[in-house]
Amino acid sequence: MEILVVGLNHKTAPIEVREKVAFNGPKLEEAVNILKTSDVVKENIILSTCNRVEIYAGVNEINAGVEGIKDFISDFHKVPKALLDKSLYIHKGQEAIRHMYRVAASLDSMVVGEPQILGQLKDAYDAALQNKTTGMYLNKLMRKSVSVAKRVRTETKIAESAVSISFAAVELAKKIFDDLSSKSFMLIGAGEMAELAARHLINSGIKDGYVTNRTTARAEELAHEFRGKVVLFDNFTQELRHIDIVICSTGAPHYILMKEQVHRIMKERKQKPMFIIDISVPRNIDPEINDLDNVYLYDVDNLQGIIETNIQERAKEAEKAEQIVDDEIGSFLKWTASLTATPTIVALRNKAEEIRKSELEKTLMKMGPLEEKTIRAIEQLTSSIVNKLIHPPTAALKAEEEDKEQMLGIIQKLYNLQIEDDNDKT
Repeated sequence: MEILVVGLNHKTAPIEVREKVAFNGPKLEEAVNILKTSDVVKENIILSTCNRVEIYAGVNEINAGVEGIKDFISDFHKVPKALLDKSLYIHKGQEAIRHMYRVAASLDSMVVGEPQILGQLKDAYDAALQNKTTGMYLNKLMRKSVSVAKRVRTETKIAESAVSISFAAVELAKKIFDDLSSKSFMLIGAGEMAELAARHLINSGIKDGYVTNRTTARAEELAHEFRGKVVLFDNFTQELRHIDIVICSTGAPHYILMKEQVHRIMKERKQKPMFIIDISVPRNIDPEINDLDNVYLYDVDNLQGIIETNIQERAKEAEKAEQIVDDEIGSFLKWTASLTATPTIVALRNKAEEIRKSELEKTLMKMGPLEEKTIRAIEQLTSSIVNKLIHPPTAALKAEEEDKEQMLGIIQKLYNLQIEDDNDKT
C-alpha cells in the first residue's frame, strides 16, 4: 500500500477555484462513499476547509491513484481537469506522510501555529471512520498525525505568540491586567476586528462587555451575540469611568476621544489602569492620551510591530517543529517496513509449526503410550527448538535493512513459502 495526497490550498489556488472543489456539508459524506467504490483508491479521507481541499489515500499503484483521484474530483464537481492541473499538488510516499504531519501541526497553514486545522483534520477523520473509508494504513497515519501535532504544541512555542491584530490586543491586555475575568470592556464601533477582539476577551473570561456604535441597531446586534450592553454613542465617554479595556474601531475621520476627556475619566476611576486599543485608520484616539499615568494606548502600528516580532518567533519554533516531523516520519516508515515482512514471517512460522506437528505426531506414534506430562514436555521441547531456529531470520526481517527485499526473496525460496499478494485480495 502506498500513501498519496492530492490537493490544493491557499498557496496554489485562488478562492474562486477552492470554492469550486470544496466538499461542504452533505457533499463530504457523498464524496468519501463514492471514492470508496474506486478500483484504485483503497482507503480515503477528505479534508475540506476554506483554505485547502485535500484527499488522503491509500493506493496500490501511485500513478493510477493520482489519475483516479483527479478524475473523481473533476467528475464530482464538474470541473475540467485542465483547471485542476494548474492548482493541484501531489505528494507520494514519504513526502505524503510529511505533508500530513505538517498540516496537522499547522506548519502548512496560512497562519503558522493556528489551532483550528487540527480540529478540522479530526472532523475529516471522524467522517471517514463513520463511513468506513479507512483501513490499517490511514488509521495508523491519522492517529500518528494527531500525536505529532500534540508533540509539536507541547515541545515548541509555535502557538504562543499572537499573530493577528485582535489576538495581539488581548495578549497585551493580559500583560497589563493579571486577571481579566474581573475586568470590563467597551467596543467603540462594531467593525470586524473589534468583534474578533471582543470574542477573544470573552474567551479569556471577561463577562462584562459594552458596545457603542453610531448605528444603534448594529450595536444591539453585536451586544446580543455576547450578552453585552448597548451604550448610546453620544454618551459613551460618560460610561468610560466604569471600563477597563477600550477597543476603538470606527470610520470617523477625526479623534473621538481626547486627552482632556481621559484625564477627567482617570480622576473618576481613581487612577485605576485603563487599556485602550485604537485599531481605526485613521486613528480615532488622541495619541497624547498615552502621556497620562496608568493609561496604556496602542494603535495599529504598535500592534503590527508586536505581530511581526511574534511571527519571527513562530518561525524559529517552526524549525524545531520540522525536526519533530522528520523524527516521526522515520517512526512511521519503520512501521510500514515491518508490514512488508509480516506475510513472510507468518508463512515461515506456519511452515515451521506444520513440520513440527507432523514430525512430533510420527515420533509419538512410534513411542507408544506415554504419560500426559511426558507428552507435554516433548511438545514444549519441540516448540522451543523451532522458536530458536526461526528467531534469527524473523529478527532479520523485522530489522530496518537496505537489502530487506533480497532477504525476503531468499527466505521465501529457501523454505518454499507461498506468499499471498495484497493486490490479489482486492
